[in-house]
Amino acid sequence: MLLELYLKNNNSDLKSMHIQTKIPMTTIRDINKRELARWNISYFDAIAKTIGKNRLVVMKELEELNKIKDVINSMGKYNLENRRYIGNKSKLLNWISSIMNQYTKGESFMDVFAGTGVVTQSMLPKYKKLIINDFLFSNNIIYEAFFGNENYDIEKMKDYQARYQKIETNSVDDNYFHDNFGGKFFSEKDAKIIGEIRTRIERDEKLNERERAILIASLLYSSDKIANTVGHYDAYRKNTKIEDKFVFELINPINTLSKDIEIYRKDANQLVREVKADVAFIDPPYNSRQYSRFYHVLENIAKWEKPDLYGVAMKPAPENMSDYSRTSAPRVFDDLVTNIDAKYIVVTYNNTYTSKSNSSRNKITHEGIIKSLNKVGKTRSFEKPFQYFNAGKTNLVGHKEYVFITEVRK
Repeated sequence: MLLELYLKNNNSDLKSMHIQTKIPMTTIRDINKRELARWNISYFDAIAKTIGKNRLVVMKELEELNKIKDVINSMGKYNLENRRYIGNKSKLLNWISSIMNQYTKGESFMDVFAGTGVVTQSMLPKYKKLIINDFLFSNNIIYEAFFGNENYDIEKMKDYQARYQKIETNSVDDNYFHDNFGGKFFSEKDAKIIGEIRTRIERDEKLNERERAILIASLLYSSDKIANTVGHYDAYRKNTKIEDKFVFELINPINTLSKDIEIYRKDANQLVREVKADVAFIDPPYNSRQYSRFYHVLENIAKWEKPDLYGVAMKPAPENMSDYSRTSAPRVFDDLVTNIDAKYIVVTYNNTYTSKSNSSRNKITHEGIIKSLNKVGKTRSFEKPFQYFNAGKTNLVGHKEYVFITEVRK
């Protein structure tokens, strides 16, 4: 139901709306069953009050969600956006989409640095062909699970969920996950269960590749939900009691059978030399935070190669490092833009260049981006104030998000 889904996406629910607005639960349930076109203005006001947003913003977001709600299969608990991720664009989607609707056109879309994948999901109603790419193994499995075209058995997935939820300890796993992450990122018991489930998925020969991806993605979401972190895995919270909280819950895959979906895990600069699209969306990691290091625990679960781990945070040896997080970033970005085969290039950027935190400081300047884009076409710039992720000493005053749209010269 649309209302329930929208409230969930905004960390609320029907009961909270009832408590904050005093609207009877019977009325709220009735709203939840109605088509969006039959809602009156008082409903939008009540929702705005519940989640603390402007009514017009609520109306726009509901219209966008209404377009894609029918492609989400309600099989489990987690939708694509229900995860913690640095630079997540979920809260900016309506603004970005409105700009793209006005200044771009075409039938194909390419998300070069897809991250959570929420941008691609929001573009599903607008394009026939969508290309999604990211260099993290965990993100690639998540894309296969949510966006893949291979059939899967819903009842079979629910049966696996029921079996996994009954696991109390490990019996086939070798304790790798428990020994490395138990008592740190997860409780001792939860670490054993996570390792056990991952080993069972790996050994199961009754799963097709989509079903395997769905179960691994579900494990990633379920693990991330309760991890003892501040939103990433560069460190864990110390001097705190870690409770047993893990519950294996399924994701809700997206119905993409009517779309041409291509999923890649490639270096972005290599990818743009091999594929083309009418609209290319670029949201690279501008600062020195290496995502493969920040999400190494999820990468470990996804790959399941059990490497030797080092340091307090139990990280593997460095690999899969991005040039966009190094001093070479301006040159690499210029190479990317120069070689993209697209009619329009859309770039998102935030002004953390003057941050006091070394890890948050951008490797590419605002001026550098515009200079590269202007080499290939006419560029428009849009800006919006926005609160950036802050889990440490990063202190940003006057932080803004930018969208640049370049119409590429033919």
